[in-house]
Formats: sequence, C-alpha cells, structure tokens
Amino acid sequence: MYISIETIHDAAKLLGSLAVIGTALLALYRFFERDKKQGKIIRDIQEEQTLLCYGIRACLQGLAEQGCDGPVHDALDRLDKHLNQKAHRETAE
Repeated sequence: MYISIETIHDAAKLLGSLAVIGTALLALYRFFERDKKQGKIIRDIQEEQTLLCYGIRACLQGLAEQGCDGPVHDALDRLDKHLNQKAHRETAE
C-alpha cells in the first residue's frame, strides 16, 4: 500500500479537527462541572447566612426584651421584614 503526501495531509487535518472538537467538548464539560460546584457553594453560603440572620434576630430580640431602645427595635423590625420577604420569595420560586 502506498501512502501519498495528500493522504498524510488529510489525516493530519482530520486529527487536528478532532483535537479542536475534543478540546471544545472538554472545555464545555469543565464549565458545567465548575458551575455545579459553584451553585452548591452558593447554596451553602446562603444557608449559613440564613442561620446567622436568625442568630442576630435572637440577639436583637433579647436586647429588646431587656429594655434597650432606639436602633435595636429598628434593626429588629427591618430584619423581621427581610426574613419574611425572603421566606415568601423562596416559596414562590
């Protein structure tokens, strides 16, 4: 069997094309995997922030019960409003 230069050239073009397609597919796969990981990290951070908000709310409620005035009541009202709105947004989604 005789292999001409044109056959070698065609094989090189085919291999180059396959390499480009493979690289693009690998890049897409890595992108979606990274996106999944970031989504999980974001959900974990949101859950932690929710717990922190409830802890801060408990502290503000305790201060209000001890008779602290001024910004304590304002902050407690704003935090209650925020948590209520967030809870309604999550149930709507």
